[in-house]
This record gives sequence, structure tokens and C-alpha cells, in this order.
Amino acid sequence: MSETSCLIRCLVLCVGVLSTVSTFGDEIDVPNAKAVEELSRLIDQKIQTRWSEEKITPAALADDAEYLRRVYLDVSGKIPHASTVRDFLDSDNPEKRSLIVEELLAGPSYIIHYTNLWRAAMIPEADADQQIRFALPGFASWLRSRIAENRNFAEIVEEMLTLPVDQNAVAGFTQPDQPTPAAFYRAKEAKPERLAAATSRLFLGIRIDCAQCHDHPFDAWKQEQFWQHAAFFTDIPAIPLPGQEMVTRQEKPGTIKIPELGNVVEATFLGEKSAVADEALRNREELAKWIVSSENPYFAKAAVNRIWSYHFGIGLVEPMDDFSPSNPPSHPELLNALAEAFIESDYDFKFMIRAITGSRTYQLTSQQSDPSQKRLTAFAKMPVRGMTAEQIFDSLAVATGYRQPFDPEQPLNFNNDQARQDFIATFGNQTESAPDRSSTILQALALMNGDFVGDATDLADSRTLAAIVDAPFLSGSQKVESLYLTTLNRLPTQTEQDRMQSYVNEGADSAGRQDAYADVFWVLLNSSEFLLNH
Repeated sequence: MSETSCLIRCLVLCVGVLSTVSTFGDEIDVPNAKAVEELSRLIDQKIQTRWSEEKITPAALADDAEYLRRVYLDVSGKIPHASTVRDFLDSDNPEKRSLIVEELLAGPSYIIHYTNLWRAAMIPEADADQQIRFALPGFASWLRSRIAENRNFAEIVEEMLTLPVDQNAVAGFTQPDQPTPAAFYRAKEAKPERLAAATSRLFLGIRIDCAQCHDHPFDAWKQEQFWQHAAFFTDIPAIPLPGQEMVTRQEKPGTIKIPELGNVVEATFLGEKSAVADEALRNREELAKWIVSSENPYFAKAAVNRIWSYHFGIGLVEPMDDFSPSNPPSHPELLNALAEAFIESDYDFKFMIRAITGSRTYQLTSQQSDPSQKRLTAFAKMPVRGMTAEQIFDSLAVATGYRQPFDPEQPLNFNNDQARQDFIATFGNQTESAPDRSSTILQALALMNGDFVGDATDLADSRTLAAIVDAPFLSGSQKVESLYLTTLNRLPTQTEQDRMQSYVNEGADSAGRQDAYADVFWVLLNSSEFLLNH
């Protein structure tokens, strides 16, 4: 075999168009396996009870290809390589679905993806503020290290809320590569009212924003309660304006004056009538302890609801951060059970992910087979979801063999890939609800006519396409099959195979057929099936 043929064969193996040795034959040791299985069964039991009550016929189970692509996107933030798809489809191991989840949770892509998700939730301001983006590497580095250590969520939140914050930190004078959650405070401009609104939504699932200026019109929260919560953040120095000296707050720590009204209120936990009795304890440390306490009725529920939403595209409470009497959960008993299990697992992200992905509910197909499955909150089929900008780009990178100019799996990721930055900026108008995400005309044009996809489907620039098309040991049908495995992570149907092969065969010569394969690749990358999680 020539040197060129060897190189092509190696590339083809990388994109999975030849058989490889299966990695799904090993036994797995799942931490807290019994508790995980019990929670998975409980999820199914609670969901199925509702189906019986409402006479809902659930969808069938997803096949292996559909499940693999979904769990890869949900846990690692990108699609699998074609070689992984082939191995998974060929394996007869009955535990292979659990095995692939363990493999993903042990890998760096899980750490990166979950960092991206929680960073976006904690500092959404970065999407529109260049100064905040400058501070993101330090925040991402800090958060990644905590997720890499599988630190429990309560510890992460408590560390962030109790961070010693000085003037340099809130003004953004710290080094961008210094691991620190200081960017959270900088993004909120170190203002007690903004920190109060953000922490209540993120960690309690309570929207008290409307109570900042007046009593909440649709909920029980009062303006005074909003500012009592904000009083916990008055130890943070204010950010000076350009040319201004260090700003000191007028009120003593633990108290704050309500604007316009002028009356001073004392730090009080949300939902409680009396202020913290000891003035020395009216601080962020005490607030953090109260927020993450197992006795707090909000914290664990808000966390598991967000994790559930990350895997189903819709929360048990939707919107995910709007817990209120007027917006009850679709399955209150299930939400309570998930929160209790999360507390018992010591707020372990991986525990919840194992239980959710191991449930039959999560493994249902997204293809509707009965009208009763239409309502998303019944969870009788998997909702079809729009992907985040990061998921789209990273999946395109996997499919096309794109080499990023930096290692995305390193703890410090400065995201200095201009193609990635431009792409995410174009696709950055994401809503919190995944089923509601839709592509704009600009986004569609960026995919159809943009340089990134254009280069990726050009034989001269695309590693994946060149490896498949130039492989002399692959038949025409095998090349089409490989393109499907690489992009849609499934085998083509017979109709698809016949149609695509017919199109390729219309090429008058070898060059024409090569261009036809490039067209097939382009079509698959621009298809809704590629751009959606289902």
C-alpha cells in the first residue's frame, strides 16, 4: 500500500467509514448505581402515571443512532464522530447506553459543555458586552476546574457568593487568565439590586425583578422584600466612573435605602418576615449558607429543574427560573423527588445526568406517533430542540474535521479562534427555551454561503470530505453512507441512498462525481436534521 493510500486509510478510520474495534464491550462501574437506577425508575413512574391519567400514548423508544446523537449533544455539547457511531451501532452490549454516558462524563467535553451552559446562565451579559467578555476566561477557568473536580453545586454557589470582592475585582482590573468568579460581580456592575435579581433567579428560581420598583403585579413579592434581599450585597464596593475615585456606599453593610422611597431596610431572607437578628451576620456568607441549605425549599428544585431543561429542552417548571404559585410545575411530585435525590447525592451534577439519561422517558424518540404526544409538558416524546451556537459550531467542527487553532479541551480556553467567535456572534440570539430557538435569515445564509461551511465542503480544504471521496477502497454507496454517519450520525434509508447515489452517478467523469459528493455533504450539513437536537 502506498504512503498516500495509508494516509487516506488513517483519515478514513478517523471519520469512521471503516470498521473499528468496539469499545462498548466492557463492564462499567457506575457510582451510586442503585440510587441512579431507582431515580430513573421513579422518573418513569411519575411520568407514566400522568400518561395513564390523561390517556396519553407515549412514543416508541429512540433507536441507538438517535439516542447516541442526543446524549452526545446533551452531555458533551457536540455530535459523535462517525467511528463512534459505527462502534455503537455494531455493539450488542445491553449496557452500551449507560456505558456511553459514563464515557462522556469522564471526558473533557462534558466539562467544557457544562461550563458553557452554566456560564451562559450566570453571565448572560457577556453576549453583548465586550468588557465582560474580556473577563470570561478567568470565570470559565474557575468554573471548569470546579466541574472537572465534580465539586457539588452547593459548594460552587457558596464559593461564588462569598468571594472576597475588592475595588480591582469589580472594576475589572484583575488578570483575564486568573481563575476567579469575579466576572459575575463585574457583569452585575457590583450593584446590590442587580446581584439580588440574578441570585434569586439563578439559585432560587424566583423572579423578583419586577418588585424592584413596585410590588410584583402578578406574584406575592413586595418591593420591600426585594431590597431586603439586596441588602446582603452592600459590602461590595461600587464601581467608580472613569476618572472617579473609589466609591463608598452610604449605608452600613446589611442595610440599604430603597430608592425614591428613602426608607432603609435590613437584610432579610426571602420569604421570612424578620430581618437577620445579628447585624454582624447580615452578609453574603450568611446568605450563601441559607441559599444552599438543604432546608431551603427553592435551591435544589431550581437546580434540578435547570438540569432537566438542559436534557429535555423544557423544564418541569417553564420558564425554568419562574417558580411561583401562578406557574406551577407540570409534575410537582417528580420535581420534589428529584430535588430530594439531588440533596441526598450531595448536589452531584453527574448523579442527576446519569438518572435522567437512564430513564425510559429520556430515551423516547422525537417522532410523534399519536396526537396525544403533542403537548411538550407531557414528555410523551422527546422535544425537538434548537442547539446553542457552541453546539452548532463544535458539531460542524466534528463533522468536517476542522482543526481549531487552540485546544478547546484545555482548562484555560481563551477562544482565540476567529472563525468560532464570528460564528457564535452570528448565532448568539438564543432564547432560554430550546424548543423556541429558531434560525434567522442571517444564520441560514451563514451556513449556506459562509466561508466556514463553504471551505468544509470544498475538496481542497475539507479533511473529512477528501478522506471519504478519495478513498479507493470505498464503493459509491459506502461513500454516501459515510457522509450520513459523519453528519447525521445514522445510516441513510434506502430511499436516501438511492437518491443520493443517483445524483452522484449523474457526474460525467471523476471530477463531476467528486463535486456531487461535495454537494451531498453540503446538503446534509445544512439540513434541519443536522441543526436540531432530537
